[in-house]
This record gives sequence, structure tokens and C-alpha cells, in this order.
Amino acid sequence: MRRLLIAAAVYAATFMAAHAAETAASPAKITVVFDQTLPNVPGKSMKGVLVEYGPGGSSPAHMHPRSAFIYATVLEGAIRSQVNDGPAKVYRKGENFSERPGDRHAVSANASDSEPAKLLAVFVLDTADTELVMPMAK
Repeated sequence: MRRLLIAAAVYAATFMAAHAAETAASPAKITVVFDQTLPNVPGKSMKGVLVEYGPGGSSPAHMHPRSAFIYATVLEGAIRSQVNDGPAKVYRKGENFSERPGDRHAVSANASDSEPAKLLAVFVLDTADTELVMPMAK
């Protein structure tokens, strides 16, 4: 009986560790929820992007198109963000931040290892810019 309990405990610990590693490595799920040209600003568009992080999830360091101004609102949970060389900051549900054209997004991550997090990023950018996220060289 004792061996069975030990085996079960080892199996459970191994499963939990593998699940935690898999969850932590999970990239963000990105969904464009709105895409509209701006009729009163020729050549510009507005795109709404839902970013969903599982517990411990994150995005690699990245940039957005040089034409993009971004306004982000946290919809659920808490997001840790660092833009350019500024300090990393945690934004909670209902809080928001912005990114200017050409900013570097060094950190974008779920601040929790146990709860999901979501944010809505609204881009105003050149209509010709179709790639929204570009990885940064290390």
C-alpha cells in the first residue's frame, strides 16, 4: 500500500510539474476582433486585438509597426508590461497603458501563475501595415 501511495504521489508531482511548465511556456492567444479603415483619416486604420494569456503565459519581446499608436486596457487579471527602457509595471483589470510609434515592448506577460489574463489593444496605424507584431532581436 505504501509503495502505491508513493508511486501515486510521484506520478501526481510529475504531472503537475509538466503541466506547469507547459502552461508557463504557453504563448499569448491573439485575436483581431475589429479591423476598420478610418474614413476621415485617409491611409489609417483602427484594429482591436484581444490578447489572452494563460496562467504564467507571456509573449516574447517585440515591436509593433512604426506607424502604430496602441492603447491597451486590461479586461481580466493582471498584465506585467515593460516598454522601452522603462520599469516593468503590473496593470490590473480596468487599468490601461499606451505605446507610441516605434516603442519596444520588452515584457508582456500574465502577472499570475494561477489565473488567466486578457487585454484589449487598440491600434491606430497605417492601413498598409498588416503585420502587427514583430519579434525583437536579442
